[in-house]
Amino acid sequence: MSYLVQEPLFLPILTLITAILIDIVIGDPAWLYRYIPHPVVVIGKAIELGETWLNRSKDIRITKIFLGAVLTLSIISLTSALGLILSRTLGQVSHGWIIESILASSLIAYRGLGTAVANVAKELAHGLTEGRAAISHLVGRDPESLNEAGICRAAIESMAENFSDGVVAPVFWFTLFGLPGLCAYKAINTLDSMIGHRNDRYEAFGKFAARLDDLVNLIPARLAGLFYVLAALFVPGASCIRGLKVMLRDAGQHRSPNAGWQEAAVAGALGFALAGPRTYPGYTVDDPWMGEGGRSDLTSRDVYQALKLYICAGIWMLGALGILFFIPDAVQRFI
Repeated sequence: MSYLVQEPLFLPILTLITAILIDIVIGDPAWLYRYIPHPVVVIGKAIELGETWLNRSKDIRITKIFLGAVLTLSIISLTSALGLILSRTLGQVSHGWIIESILASSLIAYRGLGTAVANVAKELAHGLTEGRAAISHLVGRDPESLNEAGICRAAIESMAENFSDGVVAPVFWFTLFGLPGLCAYKAINTLDSMIGHRNDRYEAFGKFAARLDDLVNLIPARLAGLFYVLAALFVPGASCIRGLKVMLRDAGQHRSPNAGWQEAAVAGALGFALAGPRTYPGYTVDDPWMGEGGRSDLTSRDVYQALKLYICAGIWMLGALGILFFIPDAVQRFI
C-alpha cells in the first residue's frame, strides 16, 4: 500500500470513502450538536441574516433577482473558501486527511436519511397520528391530509429524492473538487431549501439560487437514479429492467428537472406509483404519477422494502468510488 503515499490522486477518494463510512457508522451525533452548531445550521444562519438585509419588498423584480444572486454567490464563496483553507491546512498535517474525512462526513446524510425514513415506518406501526408526526419532519406537505398509504408514499419519495441531494451530489462534488466543492454544494442546496421557493417573498429573490441548484444536481440526480436501478438487482421482488424503463419514461414528467429520475427509478424498480396529486399547506398540486399503473396503496412493509433498495444503492455508490480509487494505480501501471 506504499503507493498511497506516493500517489496523491488516491488520497481524495480515500478521504471520501472514509467520510461515507464514518457517516454510516456514526451519522450526525445529536449529543455533539447540542454543544456546537452543525455546519448546515451555520450556513442557514448566514443565509437568514443576508436575506433579511437584502430581500426588501419595495424593490422591483429585477433588483430582487440581482440581490438574490449577490447573496447566493457570497454564501457560496465564503463556504468554499473556508473549505479550501481547511483542506490546505489539513494537507500539511500528518494524517490530516482523517480529520478532513470527519468534517466531510457531517455534510453527507446517508445514515440520517435512512434513519428518518425508517422512523416513519416505525411510528406508523403505532398509529396514524404518530405516522403523521414522523412524516412532518421529512416533507413539507400537509400531514393531516395523508392516510397510511399517503404517509408511506411521502416517505419513499423523500428517500428517493434526498438520496441525490443529501448523498450522491455531495459525494459527486467532493470527488471533483474536494472539500471546497462539497462545501460549495451544501451552500447551494441550503440556499435553495431556504430561498428557492415559488411564493411572493422568494420567487424573484431566490430564482438564481433555485436555478443554480437545478444545475449542480443535473448529473448527481441521474447517477442516483442509475444506482437505484442497479440496486434492484439485489433486492428480492424488485426489477432492474422495469426500474430503467419507468425511469426513462416518467422522469421528465416531474415538475423538477432532477427529482423525477430517482422517484421514477424507485417506483419502477419496486412496482409502486409515486408522486401524483399532493396537498401542501394552502395549496394542492396535481402532478402525474411516477410509475403509473403500479401500487399506490402502500404500507410500512413497502417502506422497509424501499429502504433495502436505498441501502443497495449506497453500496453501488461506494463500489463506484472503489473503482475510482484504483484507477490512478491502473493508469500508472499501464504507463
